[in-house]
Amino acid sequence: MKKKTTERGFRLAVAGKGGVGKTTLIALLAELFTRSGYRVLAADEDPQLNLALSLGVPLEEAEKIVPLSQNKSYVEEKTGAQPGSAWGGLLRLNPDVSDVVHRFALQLKPNLYLLTMGSVDQAATGCLCPENSLLKAVMRFIVLKPGEVILVDTQAGPEHFGRGVLKGFSLLLVVTEPSSTALQVAKKSITLGLELDIPNLKLVVNKVRDKEDQNRVKAFMEGSGLDIPATYFLPYSHDLLVLEPAVGSILSKGGKFTNAVQKLFSDIKMLIPEKPL
Repeated sequence: MKKKTTERGFRLAVAGKGGVGKTTLIALLAELFTRSGYRVLAADEDPQLNLALSLGVPLEEAEKIVPLSQNKSYVEEKTGAQPGSAWGGLLRLNPDVSDVVHRFALQLKPNLYLLTMGSVDQAATGCLCPENSLLKAVMRFIVLKPGEVILVDTQAGPEHFGRGVLKGFSLLLVVTEPSSTALQVAKKSITLGLELDIPNLKLVVNKVRDKEDQNRVKAFMEGSGLDIPATYFLPYSHDLLVLEPAVGSILSKGGKFTNAVQKLFSDIKMLIPEKPL
């Protein structure tokens, strides 16, 4: 499951059960990519909209952000249909979203931008709703230059796979913790990632307390019937609880957790053919 991507730019997403640390991981990777000279667009598809806080945006500013999926005028402008509608009208399935970063991304640092996308709240609308057409276009068709990366914090669970938002991505990080429920969601996410032909998958096990946790995960994966992706164990860190919601400063503390994240980041960089800007 290790393939060099030949596409310009790099698209990475995290998936997994709610509460396993997806948002924290995206925030830390965004910081590491930025420090390494890459131009980063961090996109928040999770309905909890916590990525802004994890990246250090003050609460009062984060609360003013309107998710792209709820921006009625922009959704209609690009897709030809109002949010909340589905059948019965002409819907542009591949809208031009080349202006989305310029118009709506929040610049946090010279090379770091946040795009709060939100998610599709309607049940059973599948791909035939204007909000989903817009989100798919942003993720799949936004043009990336060499040295640019998109990092996507997906909503909890596997629903986004069915909506096709992650098709064409370079890397899927399936994040879990050493619990049976989280591992079941991870197994489903790996299966769906393979079905979308995402060329690189990695399993990230967060909140690992001891060797017993590692052995539990290994036993589950060996019995899953799947080809086991490269697996990374991130130890439980009390420092994260102290630092939340903004977590970036933990990278300056050192220690086992920081070292494990740095190792994951180093291996991710090896999949990117282009040098940073």
